[in-house]
Amino acid sequence: MGAPAPDCESSNPDDCRYWCYKGYPAEYETFPKEVINVDASTVSTPVAEKQISYTKKIIIEPAKVVEVEIPAEYDEVTKTVLVKDVYTVEETVPAEYQTITKEVLKDKGGLTTWKEVECKLVEYNALPINWNLASYTLTLEAKKIIDDNLIPVIKQNPGVKIELASHTDSSGSKQSNQILSERRAQAVANYLISKRVNSSLLVANGYGETKLKNRCADGVSCTEREHAVNRRTEFRLIND
Repeated sequence: MGAPAPDCESSNPDDCRYWCYKGYPAEYETFPKEVINVDASTVSTPVAEKQISYTKKIIIEPAKVVEVEIPAEYDEVTKTVLVKDVYTVEETVPAEYQTITKEVLKDKGGLTTWKEVECKLVEYNALPINWNLASYTLTLEAKKIIDDNLIPVIKQNPGVKIELASHTDSSGSKQSNQILSERRAQAVANYLISKRVNSSLLVANGYGETKLKNRCADGVSCTEREHAVNRRTEFRLIND
C-alpha cells in the first residue's frame, strides 16, 4: 500500500493510494488415509444354555393371631409393715466410777539442781511417725519409732520434762485439725505412760495447722509432698 496522492479529493484515507499485491504459491502436504475395505458385520455364535435350581418360599397360610391362655403363677412374698411408729424411751443409765491414781507434789523439799543436756534436745526434734489419715491410733511401727527415738532420751535425762507437739497440714477445717493434733500428741503421751514414764514429766500439745513449715495455708495449691512436711510430731526438753 503506497502513500495517498497529495491532490486526492476524497475524505477516505484509503482512496487515492497505490495497492500492490504479492502472490504466494499454494502449499501441499501428504497425509496418510485409511479406507474401509469391508464394511463391519455381525456374526451370531450360539451360547449353550445354563440351568440352576433355587428355593422359593411361598405363603401356604397367611399370618394370624392365636390367643393362648397362660396359667397364673403364684409365689410367696414376705412384706414388712409398720406395726408401731418409732418412739423414744428415756432410760436412766447409772453412773460409772473409776479410781485413778495420780501423783501430786506433796513436799518439794531438797535443793534445786541443774543438769546439763544437749542443746539440740531443747529444740524441736522430729518423731517420724506416719499417722494414718484422720487417725490418732499408734501402729506397731509408730510405737517402735517412739521406743527407738524418744525413750532413750527420757532415760538419759531423768526428771526432765518433755513436750510432745503434734501438727497437721491445712487440709480440712481448723477446728478438726486442732482436735486431731491434740489427740495424736496425747496418744504418744499415753504410750509413754504405759512404758512407766512419769506422767508429770509429759506435756502433750496439739497445734493443728497454726505452725505450718511452708506456704501451704488454706486456699494455696500444694503438692502432697508439700502438705506432708506439715504433718509431723515433734518433741523437746523443756524447763519447768
